[in-house]
Amino acid sequence: MRVGARLYDSRRGQSSIRAKAAALFERPPLTTPAHNLPPILPVGTAVVALVEVRGADGRPSHPRGTAGLIVTAPGDPEHAYRVRFSGGDEHALKRRELQALSVYQRADYSRSVDPLTEYDLYDHVIFRVVIGSRAYGLDCDGSDTDRRGIYLPPARMHWSIYGVPEQLENVDNEECYWELEKFMKLALKANPNVLEALYSPIVEHADPIAQRLVEGRSMFLSRLVFQTFNGYALSQFRKIEQDVRTSGQVKWKHAMHLIRLLMSGIAALRTGELPVRVVEQREQLLAIRDGLLAWDDVDRWRQSLHREFEEAFGDCRLPERPDYERANAILIEARREMARREETR
Repeated sequence: MRVGARLYDSRRGQSSIRAKAAALFERPPLTTPAHNLPPILPVGTAVVALVEVRGADGRPSHPRGTAGLIVTAPGDPEHAYRVRFSGGDEHALKRRELQALSVYQRADYSRSVDPLTEYDLYDHVIFRVVIGSRAYGLDCDGSDTDRRGIYLPPARMHWSIYGVPEQLENVDNEECYWELEKFMKLALKANPNVLEALYSPIVEHADPIAQRLVEGRSMFLSRLVFQTFNGYALSQFRKIEQDVRTSGQVKWKHAMHLIRLLMSGIAALRTGELPVRVVEQREQLLAIRDGLLAWDDVDRWRQSLHREFEEAFGDCRLPERPDYERANAILIEARREMARREETR
């Protein structure tokens, strides 16, 4: 969305920006026609890596052009394949990062490979935090360390006809980094995972642009928290009930996070801050995780929290919608900064 500077000069311009932004974030996401999506390669397909393959420690494991075999295929073209290489090691690769060997042998990839594969986009991570159990203070000795954050690609990559991926994902390292614009749009929609990254108490890296986001993170909080967090909680509840019906088992870690999410949403509406680290009722949440509470008791707690969430929504002083104008200004300045950096090289 292009916003001319003159639109900021009048009240009418502010209203125009707000209306356009609201329409953008409230309309359903566009979908790509099925016939434009790359085909899902089946298990057993011999493939060639179009990028340098890195291990769980981030170090190069195989050079670009190494052949492997698909051992796990995703359900859709957006998620990663598991590819086994000659040494028996397996790595996660997206569809754009590999090609069927038979096709590779027929094509002149010195000219046709996506230029983005020549860049290591992880070098452009501007914000990295620890989220999940370690950030919540609910971890144990065997807990994973999950990292989330933002990457900001160089302007020439962002402007190219190839575009840039909306997120970088390293399954082996439990890492995921959203492109800045994608991250901000998710935050404006009150996506819990993205908001928790902004409020994480464990920040490993934040450049000046990311620091502006963290310092102004309240711009993303609005009454949308009620609808979005409730939606996530209800979806998780349906999955747990389905597990109980089909296997008679409760995934207690999921149940714990369902309760924690509701508590977090209630606090956000009441205080205007999103608590990530659990202080009160930590022991009760750990008891759920360890299966020490009956599911019926947990479910009653869930229902009570939903009622409390509704009460907090009624008394909430957060704005109806987030601050689109402020978020948009930060995004535009970030794009300009990347262009300036390239000009000075």
